Amino acid sequence: MFKAGTYKQQYQYKSFLPALLEKPFEWQSDAVLELLSEASRYIGELNSYADLVPDVNFFIEMHKVKEATTSSRIEGTRTNIDEAVLSENNIPVEKRDDWEEVRNYIRALNYAIGRMHELPLSMRLVKETHAILLSGVRGENKLPGEIRRSQNWIGGADIKSATFIPPAHEDLPELISDLEKFWHGESRQLPILIRIAVSHYQFETIHPFLDGNGRIGRLLITLQLLQSQLMAKPVLYISDFFERNRMEYYQALERVRFTNSLDQWLRFFLTGVIQTAQNSRNTFVEIGKLRETYSEQIRSLGKREKLAKEFLLKLYSAPIISPREAEQKLGVTAATANRLIAELEKPGILQEKTGYSRNRLYALHKYLEIFRQ
Repeated sequence: MFKAGTYKQQYQYKSFLPALLEKPFEWQSDAVLELLSEASRYIGELNSYADLVPDVNFFIEMHKVKEATTSSRIEGTRTNIDEAVLSENNIPVEKRDDWEEVRNYIRALNYAIGRMHELPLSMRLVKETHAILLSGVRGENKLPGEIRRSQNWIGGADIKSATFIPPAHEDLPELISDLEKFWHGESRQLPILIRIAVSHYQFETIHPFLDGNGRIGRLLITLQLLQSQLMAKPVLYISDFFERNRMEYYQALERVRFTNSLDQWLRFFLTGVIQTAQNSRNTFVEIGKLRETYSEQIRSLGKREKLAKEFLLKLYSAPIISPREAEQKLGVTAATANRLIAELEKPGILQEKTGYSRNRLYALHKYLEIFRQ
């Protein structure tokens, strides 16, 4: 049976000391096994779809943007996906703090995925990623890239009214070492998705940083899927499910700590994996259909068809663009960029979104709509 941990008396409050993970434990619910089988099947289908999509890396960039937007929204940022794909000079000053946090998430995710080619999943990698996440934003004074050296808490105006108090900083070295062993030790005999679910619960319970724990914990899910090779490409991001079911997400984590109920957390997590894999697969299907429509529409452009194809590929990663940015990305004159945009506006591929006569922005709006869902 899983034992979540115990409360430890500190000065005027009790912190929660989670039990070490690197030891035998098991779940008892047949429902977990059924969900595990279903989740594995849908992930396999998603892998197959990702392999079949031409130029899939362009579309993966938009998956990352959506993940960054939704994971950050859970923590209170208000940047939407349309704003997240804009360049900084197109973001109003009053919205730049939130926008920068979302862009930092994308930078951190890209860094971690790239770094895993030379450094396995470890707290060293996590700390490097955390430093990027908090660089130059509101959490920059909260020890970016460093394990906390003081007590933190979740909820409430102060520690006395907190809804949850993680372990004291003195307990972190052993807990972090144990978590790393859980990633790489005997626990590897557990099914991968179970290991990832338990790891996420434990990381959020340890809360090793002063800020950014939720975002780093959710980012870790992607890294573990990739390291385990359960996912061949970074195309499954569960933050959207967590954000849509935010209260249930927090409650499922809390119930493990308060009642040792690991099964209910595993069921919630696996349900999220299933729904996310289904939605991601459907996204690729919709992208494929829309791409065929675009291909049909640009055939009438004659000698400009080749340039239009190149432009569309770039737009799949950054689907809102100014004429000046189009000029720079394509390496063409301003006149050529403006003519191409006008040609793509006629059949409705691009849509002007500002209503201004100057400083206009054009959106690949039907493509963006797929990721707004």
